[in-house]
Amino acid sequence: MPSSSASTSAAEAKPAGASGGVQSLERAFDLLERMADAGGEVGLSELSGSSGLPLPTIHRLMRTLVACGYVRQQPNRRYALGPRLIRLGESSSRLLGTWARPFLARLVEETGETANMALLDGDEIVYVAQVPSRHAVRMFTEVGRRVLPHSTGVGKALLAHHAPEEVRALLGRTGMPAATEKTITEPDRFLEALADVRRLGYAVDDNEQEIGVRCLAVPVPNSPTSAAISISGPTGRVTEASTDKIVPVLQDVAAQLSVALANQTPA
Repeated sequence: MPSSSASTSAAEAKPAGASGGVQSLERAFDLLERMADAGGEVGLSELSGSSGLPLPTIHRLMRTLVACGYVRQQPNRRYALGPRLIRLGESSSRLLGTWARPFLARLVEETGETANMALLDGDEIVYVAQVPSRHAVRMFTEVGRRVLPHSTGVGKALLAHHAPEEVRALLGRTGMPAATEKTITEPDRFLEALADVRRLGYAVDDNEQEIGVRCLAVPVPNSPTSAAISISGPTGRVTEASTDKIVPVLQDVAAQLSVALANQTPA
């Protein structure tokens, strides 16, 4: 998964003529992204070390973010992402789903199966858009539903390029409960599955979330937030033979969606 823009040091020189207010805004957003990358809670020294900013500057910015409700200070004096970000995130997810729907509709048209878009939100997968299949027997996942990543194709697609230690830490926090008898419940096996995703270029959920359902998924490259698209359908239709036809369509649609998101315009 591509890292967020927080990977670029906030201490880098700003363009000539940039005002102090604009620079402070850029730095504040950079700190929020670094907090998200760190799991949502960090200490000032950690932020200083990763951003290159001096502690007094970070402390001043964090005081402002706390006052606005976008950050809160914990009893242990560490800082956590605040509740006011939830409303922004929910609105952004809805808009992202709206932009994605025309691309998902193309997936349905070309594959015949239900198409989904999902994001990695913290340690969970959240579905933000869906276009259903026209078949009488079809898969349905409620938009807004949250699931653990280890039992889903989109979860594998989203975690495939995370460092192994990050994946193990996530699995340690969530556990690996079995949704079906085919769910992967061992970290080593899950890491092997992620290696297959990197090798093949797509992820598979083969009866792992629900018996009788098979899902194929790919990440959306260079998405502003970690996103994946998938198709899901009965195992009788989403077969090994159909995979070779469906995966190139998934990859092509993901690439087109990536361009649309970068341009911030719908299809």
